[in-house]
Amino acid sequence: MGLIVDLNCDMGESFGLYQLGNDEAMMRYVTSVNVACGFHAGDPHVMRKTVGLANKYGVSIGAHPGFPDLLGFGRRRMELSPGEIKDYIVYQLGALREFASIVGQGINHCKPHGQLYMMAMTDEIVARAIIEAIKEMDPQMVVFCLENSVLSLLGKQMGITVANEGYADCEHTATGSIIPIRTHAKSGDMKARAKRIVRMVKENKVITDSGEDLNINVQTICIHGDTEGAPRLLEEIHKELNENGISTAPVKSFI
Repeated sequence: MGLIVDLNCDMGESFGLYQLGNDEAMMRYVTSVNVACGFHAGDPHVMRKTVGLANKYGVSIGAHPGFPDLLGFGRRRMELSPGEIKDYIVYQLGALREFASIVGQGINHCKPHGQLYMMAMTDEIVARAIIEAIKEMDPQMVVFCLENSVLSLLGKQMGITVANEGYADCEHTATGSIIPIRTHAKSGDMKARAKRIVRMVKENKVITDSGEDLNINVQTICIHGDTEGAPRLLEEIHKELNENGISTAPVKSFI
């Protein structure tokens, strides 16, 4: 089998009258979508529409649960008990699962959003609550997270399949974390960013924000749909992957 990578994108993050992201433009190229479940963004109507688009384009559906923080877009730190975290995740995954079932699909993966994702990198209590919630819902569900994060290590220990994630529009750090500030994909550097993804997949390396080489093992790459120039960046990534003999597919088909 040749090299394969999954391309994922956070979607369904519009809410009411507020429109965010380029969902349908991105849906044409990604292989997995992380659907907002109404806590940090999204609403029932947006969830239904996003799931419908994923079904239309044959894209794998995943949940993108976050803190109950619409005003802060889930990016503010919240001190919650493990039970609260579990219940919030089960609530969000349950809502999305029902919309997916309407179109004959299931939820294949879970990627925590924003501050929940960042806290689960280093906080075992938060990470354990997330994994326990996923195991209760569906032990076959894959969790997307950064390699060597607490969430990744604990997920493997607790019998959950983990897909290590790399980023097209955020910088990786020498510690293996990311800087959650988007680097706008302007035309001048799109090719360089696409080549960076190819290097992650082929050589298992990425240049960090401090200019060092970091060993990185990725199965899925995130491209945010609301990053400036995201659809064009994704087209360039597809082009570079094809030229380097790397195919794309949902994680569950090859991990």
